[in-house]
Parts: sequence; C-alpha cells; structure tokens
Amino acid sequence: MSWGIELWDQFDNLEKHTQWGIDILEKYIKFVKERTEIELSYAKQLRNLSKKYQPKKNSKEEEEYRYTACQAFLATLNEMNDYAGQHELISENMTSQIIVELVRYVQELKQERKSHFHDGRKAQQHIEMCWKQLESSKRRFERDCKEADRAQQYFEKMDADINVTKADVEKARQQAQTRHQMAEDSKTDYSSILQKFNHEQHEYYHTHVPNIFQKIQEMEERRIVRMGESVKTYAELDRQVIPIIGKCLDEIVKAAESIDPKNDSQLVVEAYKSGFEPPGDIEFEDYTQPMKRTVSDNSLSNSRGEGKSELKFGGKSKGKLWPFIKKNKGATPEDFSNLPPEQRRKKLQQKVDELNKEIQKEMDQRDAITKMKDVYLKNPQMGDPTSLDHKLAEVSQNIDKLRLETQKFEAWLAEVEGRLPARSDQARRQSGMYEAQNAPSVNNCAQDRESSPDGSYTEEQSQESEVKVLATDFDDEFDDEEPLPAIGTCKALYTFEGQNEGTISVVEGETLYVIEEDKGDGWTRIRRNEDEEGYVPTSYVEVYLDKNAKGAKTYI
Repeated sequence: MSWGIELWDQFDNLEKHTQWGIDILEKYIKFVKERTEIELSYAKQLRNLSKKYQPKKNSKEEEEYRYTACQAFLATLNEMNDYAGQHELISENMTSQIIVELVRYVQELKQERKSHFHDGRKAQQHIEMCWKQLESSKRRFERDCKEADRAQQYFEKMDADINVTKADVEKARQQAQTRHQMAEDSKTDYSSILQKFNHEQHEYYHTHVPNIFQKIQEMEERRIVRMGESVKTYAELDRQVIPIIGKCLDEIVKAAESIDPKNDSQLVVEAYKSGFEPPGDIEFEDYTQPMKRTVSDNSLSNSRGEGKSELKFGGKSKGKLWPFIKKNKGATPEDFSNLPPEQRRKKLQQKVDELNKEIQKEMDQRDAITKMKDVYLKNPQMGDPTSLDHKLAEVSQNIDKLRLETQKFEAWLAEVEGRLPARSDQARRQSGMYEAQNAPSVNNCAQDRESSPDGSYTEEQSQESEVKVLATDFDDEFDDEEPLPAIGTCKALYTFEGQNEGTISVVEGETLYVIEEDKGDGWTRIRRNEDEEGYVPTSYVEVYLDKNAKGAKTYI
C-alpha cells in the first residue's frame, strides 16, 4: 500500500490530512501541558494543607504532639508533603520528556512537510508547463496545416485561370510549397514535444509523485508512532511515582499502627499528676463529749490554718485537700512553688532546658565572633580585630549570667526531686523534704508546710523520692551542636574567593541561606549546606530576611 500509487491524484487532500495530523499533535501537547498545571496546583494545595495543620513552633500545640495519636497525624502531614512532591515530579517529567520533546518535533515536522509539498508543487508546475508547450505546438501545427491547404487551393485556382500570368502562377506555387514546408516543420516539432511530454508525464505519475507521496506517508507514519510513544510515556511517568506514593501511604498506615493508647494515657498522667496522695478518711468528731473538740488532722479547716495538727509522713499526705483548694491567681513565683510537686518539677526541668538552649545559642555566637576575629587577625585589611572585643566580652558575660540562672533553677529542681538538702528556712518551707527525711518529728514546722490562705501551694514531698546528684558540668550538655536556623536567603552580587579561615567562597548569582546578620562588622554569616558555612563581605551579597521563618531550619 502506497500513497503514491493509491492516492496519485489526491494531492490537496493529503495536504489537508497532514495538516490535521500536526493539529492533533499540538492539541495533545496542550492537553499534557494543562495536566502538568493541574499536577502543580494539586501539589501546591496539598503542601498548603499540610502546612496549615502543622503544629506552631514553641506553642502548647507543639507539646500535644507527644501523644502517639498526634504523632500519627503529624506523620500523615509530613507524608502528604512527599506525596505532593511526587505530583510535582509528574509535572516536571511530563514537561521535559513530552512537552519539550514534542514541541521541538512539531517544528521539525512542519519543516519536513513544507519541503515535501514544495517538491510536489514544483513537480506539478513542471508537468503543467510541459502540457502548455504541447498544446502550443499542437495549435501551431494545426494552424500551419490550414495555411498550407489554403495556399494549395489558391495555387490550383491560379493555375486553372487562363487569364492569370505565368509569373503569378509560379508565385502561388512557391507560396503553396512554403506553407506546406512550414506545416511539415510544425508536425515534426509537435511530434517531438508530444513524445517529451509523454515521457515527463510518465515520470511525474510513476516516479516523482510516488516518491514525494511516499515521503509524506513515511512522515505521517512517524508522527503517528511518535504520538503513540508519547502517550505511552504519559502513562509510564504516572506509573513511576506509584511506588513512592505507595510508600507514603505505607508510612501513614505504619504511623497509624504505632498509635499506643496506653502510652498516651501515661503521658496524660505525667502531664497532670500533682504528686499528692488522696486525702484519708475524716475522723468522727464527737459533739456529745463535754470536752473541747480537737480538730482532726485531715479536716478541711486544718488546711486553712485553723488549729494545729500533726503532719504525718507515712507515705500519705494529710492536712491538704488539693483538688478543693483554689489556685493562686496572682503572679507565679519564680520557683513555681505554687504548683503541685510533680508539675513543679516539670516546669523547673523545662526552664532548665530553655536556659541550656540559650546558653548554646550564645556559645555559638561567641564561636562565630572568635572565628571572625581570627579572620581579622590573619587579614587586617578586612577589619580591626579589637573592634570585636567588646561584643565578645558581652557574649561571654551573657553566658555567665545564663549559667548562674541555670544553676539556680537546677538547685530548685534538685530540692523538688530530693537530690539536695534545703538551703534556708524559706527553701525549707518550699520543699519540706529534707526535714521529713532526717528528723523523727516535724510537729514544730507543720504549719510552715501548710497551704497559704489563698490556696497557693508551698511544698510537700514524698519521702520515697530518690536522692540524686545535681549535675553542674555544662560541657557535656553541649557536645552536639545544632546548626543555627536560617533567617533568610541572600544572592551573591559578586564572586568572592573565601581563602581564609572562617570565610566561604561564593559565585556571582548564587543563592544561599543567611544564618546570621551583619553585626556591624561588615560580614554576614551564610550557609550553603550542612557542611559548608562561613562569612562573606556584606557588600558582596543582597540579603532577603524572612521574619516568618526566623528560627526555623529551612534546609534539609
């Protein structure tokens, strides 16, 4: 089956059909392009949805994600980010492997089609020109034959007329002969052109047109194959991400299966446990006796300071009904002595952790300034090393203050946990623990350990608490330094060769993360990745700070 043989007279229809084929290909390209836009939009919406429900940093909501059920939800949110990434990958691959390739192919196809039909029109024009030559020679031969007949008839007429001179007859005879010769010449020319035309026509219909139409047919079949391959690629690119999407869903299922209701219940206990023992039975007060009533040890009036009672330390805490006492609504004491023992311990531990983080942050800043000072010492032209001494001293002073503050809170924490003895009468009122462990009788200080009139808690601790040692060595707590969070990005305006210690090389146009602003010394601290960070001249970069992302790690 060949278009050149079967469709030898369908030049115009083939021209329309091949244009339709290109239109179909362009329509398919548009379809894939719109699919990629849908994938990107879907991925963006998934990411926004995941971000919307992420717990806020340093908030109570973040603390709630200690529970396994919340962790499963958080894992789902994180997996949805990866899920969205796969749809972005579909869009990216379809753009590069289908759209870009087909757009280039369509341009080549249009050029090839144009060339083939140009050759077809050229062949048509040539055969049409040959036909016109044939028609012209044919009309000339016909005209010359008629002229020869008329000249012959005129000669015969003159020759038969006795009144005509011999000279006129001879002239008519010569004219007839000339016309006859012209007719013979036209006949010969017509015959030659006819043979040439028949040859050209045969070549046109049996060689030129079949060859041109065969190329057009091959071109069209290649277009069909190419479109088929693209449709297959379209499906394969979608199929490629299915394993990753499956893994995302598997991780969500795994997170769901890791939910531990018993663990979550224990976390509730740890979050709200007061540390008190339930109150004991209320003793019967006999009003029939004529003697003065004695207030029972565990009556509610005793908690308000009415009368004296013995506070027994036998594993149960008497003299307080914590659930029925109003909490102090005034200012919270610095040592959290208004809270129940267990909650107080948690708050103090939290405060110690926060102070340790602040110390680490200041130490990181001190290290950065020290590195910058080393850079200045090695390269005085970059800056004056002594200009950093004031800042270095200020940071060191802040570290000392924070360490003293940490020691204070750790001491209170030690008292609550029973690790150290009380330091003063005030501390004894706050803990009431050291005396209970070392004195056989505490009747003389029972009132000191009672709750205040407004219901705020002073201190009472079970003697079953273990004595632990207060750790005061800060060096072990900061062995593992966490990288500073990115506070924005920057773009290198010029290339900078960071050959000195503490600096980092950048290339013009490169985008990096900013982890520390210019402190007035003309240098900005940046990061390329986890292993590459350092200082560059502030004038070499254009900084874009992100206030919303401040304190957040924006790198992987």
